Parts: sequence; C-alpha cells; structure tokens
Amino acid sequence: MPNQTTKRTPTLVRTAPPGYMEEKIRRRAYELYEARGREHGRDLEDWFRAEAEVTGKKVRAVTAN
Repeated sequence: MPNQTTKRTPTLVRTAPPGYMEEKIRRRAYELYEARGREHGRDLEDWFRAEAEVTGKKVRAVTAN
C-alpha cells in the first residue's frame, strides 16, 4: 500500500506593501479635512476616523477636557 500522507500545497498570503495602509488612511484623512472646509485643528480626529474607516475597527471618541 502506498504512503497516503496528505500533501499540502503552500498557501499564498497576500499582504499589502509596506506603507499601503498608512497611505490609504492619510488620503482618507485629507478627504475628511477637505469635506469639512479645510478647518484646521482637527487633524487627529480626521486621522482616527480615517483609520477606523480603512481598517474597519471601531475607535472610542476622543474629547477635549
């Protein structure tokens, strides 16, 4: 009886090039900035919102004290 070990073929894992996600987040954050009329001072808010949209992760709201 021949050896009936299961042969596994390697699975290719596709990963984004370095900096790809950061670039997507940066572009989306800039879109948010423009959509708000280029109002300065809300860059972190734009970044975190863009990051959540791009990655699909929820983030807690940041409030000023």
